[in-house]
Amino acid sequence: MKMHRLRDFLKDDVRRRTDFTQTDQTLGVDMPPVQAAATEGHRVLPLPKWQGEVHPQGSFDQLVDGRKSVRKYLDEPLTASELSYLLYMTQGVRREAPGRVLRTVPSAGNRHSTETYLALTVDVPDRDGNTLFEHGLWHYLPLDHALEWVGHAEDLEGRIAAAALDQAFVGKAPAVFFWAVAPYRTEWRYAEASHKVIAIDLGHVCQNLYLAAQSIGCGTCAVAAYDQQKADALFSLDGADMFVAYLAPVGKIR
Repeated sequence: MKMHRLRDFLKDDVRRRTDFTQTDQTLGVDMPPVQAAATEGHRVLPLPKWQGEVHPQGSFDQLVDGRKSVRKYLDEPLTASELSYLLYMTQGVRREAPGRVLRTVPSAGNRHSTETYLALTVDVPDRDGNTLFEHGLWHYLPLDHALEWVGHAEDLEGRIAAAALDQAFVGKAPAVFFWAVAPYRTEWRYAEASHKVIAIDLGHVCQNLYLAAQSIGCGTCAVAAYDQQKADALFSLDGADMFVAYLAPVGKIR
């Protein structure tokens, strides 16, 4: 494909070619769910309240001015409260209203096609030091502010690194955020004009992770180079209606 055709994705000409009288929303199709449902039989564990447990530091200008990508992390886990804080700041639900959910990040048309999956390479302790979330694969349920257990994976560190095109530092992080997309949530309203704004929405989520992580002494690094099939397979995503589109490791700064 010629380069100019690829550049067209960055333009908004598609909006003029889209017949918005024929979108599923306009045609009366029910709105798709705002989060992927937990699989029947999977454990769902509530995340602890982070308020009063996590104490973010730094003014907004300090956090923005000090923002950087971090690839080396201490050999210690995030706490459950810290994980709760990072998930809330990147995909949390502030308020539910009829037909919409107001979150901590913006999204085109409030459609929020992003789903957060987590790979935890070490156990995550509660405030008393007891394991609350064991190492393995998890799925964030923002409406419930809870984590759904997806399962174990042999050689998880190695599989994460392989999914990140052998970027070893990704697999060494105590937690890795894998952001998947459910395109139909946005296609329901915007049809062919959906896909650029879905990608833009991912950037909103990741920037919040950078600033939230930095505020609690953690670091992250956005990763857009990955093996699509290996990343999807890690969480048993179908690769069509749900697939990984972005990822970011998180850990305490060394």
